Amino acid sequence: MEYKVNINGIDVIATYSDREVKELFTPLLQDLAGLQAEKGGRLLMMLAAPPGAGKSTLVSFLEHLAASVIPDKKVQAIGMDGFHRRQDYLLSHTTEVDGKEIRMVDIKGAPVTFDLDLLKGKLEELMSVPKCGWPVYNRLLHNPVDDAVFVDGDIVRIEGNYLLLDVDGWRDLSDLADYTVSIKANPDMLRERLIARKIATGNDYGKAEQFVEFSDMANVRLCLAKTKPADLELQLTAGGFALCNSPSV
Repeated sequence: MEYKVNINGIDVIATYSDREVKELFTPLLQDLAGLQAEKGGRLLMMLAAPPGAGKSTLVSFLEHLAASVIPDKKVQAIGMDGFHRRQDYLLSHTTEVDGKEIRMVDIKGAPVTFDLDLLKGKLEELMSVPKCGWPVYNRLLHNPVDDAVFVDGDIVRIEGNYLLLDVDGWRDLSDLADYTVSIKANPDMLRERLIARKIATGNDYGKAEQFVEFSDMANVRLCLAKTKPADLELQLTAGGFALCNSPSV
């Protein structure tokens, strides 16, 4: 199944196989619908994956697929990228990496470049009010756009690199979720996908490769090494997504 969507200002065309739709995505949506009915209120699913694993496109596709699989539930997809600190902040602040002081903008996308407190507060608001504004990151503007969407769904799926990150400050974030999903992938595959994505935003190959090697791949390694176990764990391969564990429902 071909799926076309604009993700953070970039047009994306993704293809999901009949196997993925039938064996993975449809059962997941049906399980989430059952959990939401049991809870009797908004259900929050967190999907964590390293950069380049296609998580934003996947949660958007699941929202699209839900219209036919669980039509009686309103399903919405959101991301944590709207909690990037603003570009002027990143340009004017530094952090320490391997004993060296560097500008935050040079490692944009690392955990320290997100406003974690704002993200936690917004998630708590999301789970306590019927309708909540949500920020969205625009890759062409290089900044988040506040209240770009409004969330009022029965089932809300948030995606991000660090939602299941097992380090101080982040590890309790998943306590706010009713269900968790993670994606694993080969780092070499992710590297090529990330370079292609960087080129799509107007960079030449050399500049894209340099940024991915210096910044993105450090985040890839962190995610692959420090992501907490999830209720559902998927592996991204050249042939698509495959199941890593027996789903916990």
